[in-house]
Amino acid sequence: MSFNHSVSDLVATLKNGYLAKTQTISTPVSKLRDSILTILKEEGYILNYVKIKEGSHEKFKISLKYHNSTPVLTDISVVSKPGRKVYCNSKDIPLVKNGLGVVLISTSQGVVTDYVARTKNLGGEILLKIF
Repeated sequence: MSFNHSVSDLVATLKNGYLAKTQTISTPVSKLRDSILTILKEEGYILNYVKIKEGSHEKFKISLKYHNSTPVLTDISVVSKPGRKVYCNSKDIPLVKNGLGVVLISTSQGVVTDYVARTKNLGGEILLKIF
């Protein structure tokens, strides 16, 4: 499988899994995806994820979360793309749905949520907007 941008590939896989109403999906392993999936699990957007070995490749097996057969993750969008990177400082971090959603930011201390970045006074590249 070839892909250009690992974050966009992860988002497309998540959206397709929820549209198909599947319980589990899989995606290739990377450190950035691991950081994003850890935050999605902590924020309650997915149930769990584990690293499995399929042949010579490692993959993440992600368990999707539903509430009354409706996906918990209703809207996820990629902000920074390979052709257009979007950066901000801690004072300019956008709000998603008036603070109800989450923004994931890649900082010098790793991938963090918007409220963690504000409290630690960190800026960086805006990766995702999640609601």
